Amino acid sequence: MNASPHEFDFISHVRQRAASHPRLALGIGDDAALVRFAKSDGCLVTVDMLMEGVDFTIPPATARQIGWKSLAVNLSDLAAMAGKPVACVVSVALPRRGGFELGRGLMEGISECSSRFDVALAGGDTNTWDGPLVISITCLGDPVPPGPVRRSGALAGDWIMATGEFGGSITGKHLNFTPRVAEALALHHTASLHAMIDVSDGLAADLGHILEESRVGAVLDEGRIPISGAAQAAADGRTALEHALGDGEDFELLFTVSPTDGQALLKSPPCEVRLSHIGEITAGVECLLRTRAGHVVPLPATGWKHGFE
Repeated sequence: MNASPHEFDFISHVRQRAASHPRLALGIGDDAALVRFAKSDGCLVTVDMLMEGVDFTIPPATARQIGWKSLAVNLSDLAAMAGKPVACVVSVALPRRGGFELGRGLMEGISECSSRFDVALAGGDTNTWDGPLVISITCLGDPVPPGPVRRSGALAGDWIMATGEFGGSITGKHLNFTPRVAEALALHHTASLHAMIDVSDGLAADLGHILEESRVGAVLDEGRIPISGAAQAAADGRTALEHALGDGEDFELLFTVSPTDGQALLKSPPCEVRLSHIGEITAGVECLLRTRAGHVVPLPATGWKHGFE
């Protein structure tokens, strides 16, 4: 039986049919697009939509938390390209009943996040309907020399590195995380980043996106993966490692560098957030896991996918 299509099948369909354009320097396939403007190096553009019942539930999530998250996920995408956030536009569909107060709470969170990261709220659109809350934010950013870091630059022999810890985000981090904007810029200024992505779908799944775009393979080391306390405390029948690899919404940076740069980053970290060397890029096409016992086994691309029926 054929598996039901999912969001990445649809994205692939769109990508194959999206026409090239002279103003589009980087199109579908990375965390943000790069649009050329006259007398400039272009503008990074990214968009994320959050839906009640899919990305959050009310309660326990508050309107302020949803507002924060809706902008922060966009800033995380810009961070994945080592971009500097500049401005955003917000579109929101509010439920008719209680929508005004809900919207006020959303704006508290959006304003808090935009102020912290110096992002201009440039406008947007609102609507009301007899449905759940839906919010979509588009963010614009400046590319930073020597240019955006893409998913497609990983090289065989690279170290795979990551910021922070993984797993267990559902206990609260997915609503209150700090996008790694400053960390991405610090890394970009310190090392030659070959490829980078923010971990939203899951560590294994998002590593798979880098491998697919770069046409390489990888081996992750189980003993080096930084697992969060929330993942270790979970008691739902899955191991802490399974949570770390597949929970998603960690919004940490996953990137590849040469071994020389990787050693330098660990010796003199350019940011306060934990940096870890968690594996290597290989010349093959497989994604593998080296267990604590030393066995090398296939690593499934577990993580979140929006699906279709």
